[in-house]
This record gives sequence, structure tokens and C-alpha cells, in this order.
Amino acid sequence: MVFDVWKALKKGDVRSVYCLYGKETYLLQETVSRIRQAVVDEETKDFNLSVFDLEEDPLDQAVTDAETFPFMGEKRLVIVKNPSFLTGEKKKEKIEHNTAALETYLKEPAPYTVFVIVAPYEKLDERKKLTKALKQKALMIEAKELNAKETTDFTINLAKSENKMIDTEAAEHLVLLANGHLSSIYQEIQKLSAYTGDRHEITLEDVRELVARSLEQNIFELINKIVNRKRTESLQIFYDLLKQNEEPIKIMALIANQFRLIMQTKYFAGQGYGQKQIASNLKVHPFRVKLAMDQARLFSEEELRRIIERLAVMDYEMKTGKKDKQLLLELFLLELLRTE
Repeated sequence: MVFDVWKALKKGDVRSVYCLYGKETYLLQETVSRIRQAVVDEETKDFNLSVFDLEEDPLDQAVTDAETFPFMGEKRLVIVKNPSFLTGEKKKEKIEHNTAALETYLKEPAPYTVFVIVAPYEKLDERKKLTKALKQKALMIEAKELNAKETTDFTINLAKSENKMIDTEAAEHLVLLANGHLSSIYQEIQKLSAYTGDRHEITLEDVRELVARSLEQNIFELINKIVNRKRTESLQIFYDLLKQNEEPIKIMALIANQFRLIMQTKYFAGQGYGQKQIASNLKVHPFRVKLAMDQARLFSEEELRRIIERLAVMDYEMKTGKKDKQLLLELFLLELLRTE
């Protein structure tokens, strides 16, 4: 849906009223940015672009601005943010909003104004009169957090928007390196598109060569090699991290975080929870849950419990200086690699 809106905007197909809602910040921000590019010239933005934060500004003011003729331009753009009155949340508002003013405006929106509502909430209260009016009159755009497949599809579509092709394997690897963050994926696609020049395809080799691997991704890859019993490759990653002057305590903490996520994911999956539900409960990106679920299949709950207990002991021994930090980590990794 979001890509359809982006394509329409590129062709000059602009609606009078948009309502963007959802928790995926990048999709909200990028869609607003594209609407702005399609509606307001840089030369006239000081006159024809208004942004209202409804936590501080009254809704009446935004509606009045929307009814004002543009100056030195064909269109006026009015953006209102944080309309918490569209949700079912019960919280004390700093400002009393006259929602009836917006309901009246929606019946006959100004033809010279594009009115954009940005609601960074998971869902809107569809029982409310104003929400019903928006669903009838506005183009509703859901900016939801994407699951693993949707994030990969998003990456492939981003490449297409740059007139590039990227296959599923390369896209999945890019998503992995970007930790599923859409803003990072966008930046990397821009970089890869420039890097490949006239070449039409972005390959897996391009991604591996150009996209930097974060410490967290190195830790994930380390654990991935361990669970697949790849001793030489596991130790190589570990020694490379030490050569990069990564602190053993930090490496251990990240390993512990990943194993905790694997254990929690295994528990919730065993209770019948799906990927999206697990991500919501653990407050992590769905893509991280997908990766953890893949790794969890290779461990029993008892094995994971023992590993986490061992890591807790190591944490104490490192921080109290009882044993050499690097030696502790090496012995721990060798223990895991010996596990049958």
C-alpha cells in the first residue's frame, strides 16, 4: 500500500486528505516527505507549509490554516501530528480539541490544500465519529511494523525504485546486516545503487563488500556459526573482534542478550505464539525474532538455561577480575563447540 502511494505521488496523483497511522516511524516520515515534495516548492514552503503538533497546538488552528488560500503557489500543505483523540487511549490532554471542526472540513476539503494527519499509533479507534469520517474521506495509509518477509519485499521494492534488481538472497542478507531497520536499509540501497553504477543488478557479493557489519551482527554471525558447529569460522570471528579491540565484557553481554532472546522466543513459540506476537511481547523487531526462532530449533530449553547460567557466572568473574576475560570467553566458546 505504501509503495502504491509513493508511485502515485511520483506521477503527480495527490489526494486532498491523507491519514497515516502505525508504529513504523520510517514509513511515516518517508511518506510525509514524499507528499511534501509532490505538493510544495522549496521556494514557497515558508508560505505554504504548516506543521501542527496537536500536543501543543489546537486542532482549530490547523483547520483554519487549511482553509487559507496558498500564497505564491498552487497548493498549501498542512500537516498535523499526534492526534491522540483518534485512539482509544484515556489521557489528559493539555489542549481541548474541537474535533467537530475537522469533521466539518472533511465534508468539503479545500481544493487548494493537502491535509495530512500523522497518527503514530498502532491502531485508531474505529468507533469514533471522526475516525469513521476519515475512513470515508481520507486516503488511509497504514505504516505497520513489517515482518521478515515484508521487510525483504520492501528491500526488493526499494531497489526497483532505484531501477535496480536485487534477488531474495541478497535482500535477506542486507536486511540481516541492517538489523531489519528500514531507514538503514534505505541508506544502504542508495549506497549500493551508486556503487553499482550502470550495472542493473545488486548482487550478494556487492552487499557483502559494501555493507558494514555491526558488532551486534558479528555476534549474531558468531552464534550462527556456533550452533552449526563451525569451529574454525566461529573462532575466526571471535579473534577478529579482539583484533578490532572489542572489549570481551561487551562481547559477552551481546552473546548473553542473543541467547536470552533465543530462549524467550523458544518459550513463546512453544506456547503457540506467532512471530508478530512474540516480537510485540519482547518489544524487538520481527526480523530479529525470525532469526532467533531459526536458532532456537537447534537447542533444547535445558541447554539454553545452562548457557545463560554459565554466562551469568562469567559476567561475575569478569567484572570482579577473578579470571582473565579473554580466556573465559575462549573457554566458553570451545565448550559450546564441543556440545553434541
